[in-house]
Amino acid sequence: MLYAIISRDRPDSLSQRRATRPAHLERLHALQQAGRLILAGPHPAIDASDPGEAGFTGSLVVAEFSDLQTAQAWADADPYALAGVYAEVQVKPFLKVLPT
Repeated sequence: MLYAIISRDRPDSLSQRRATRPAHLERLHALQQAGRLILAGPHPAIDASDPGEAGFTGSLVVAEFSDLQTAQAWADADPYALAGVYAEVQVKPFLKVLPT
């Protein structure tokens, strides 16, 4: 089943986000290589593809996991979560309707 991992950044976490990004991306690439990643990306703090020092307000990952507990465990082990970038992480089942 698909799960949405919705994360909200802690204020002033841009430096931790930048430092931890390679490890975060490595885990996402592993999901992609396994054919389980639907989409992933950050929420810019301003209406721009490169928000610069404004940074980000969070992230969204939609991926396939065997169950909610496995998705939650994956989210809990994310380098951003471990580094304190995220203030909050929600993991929810997700049903893809479109595009088909």
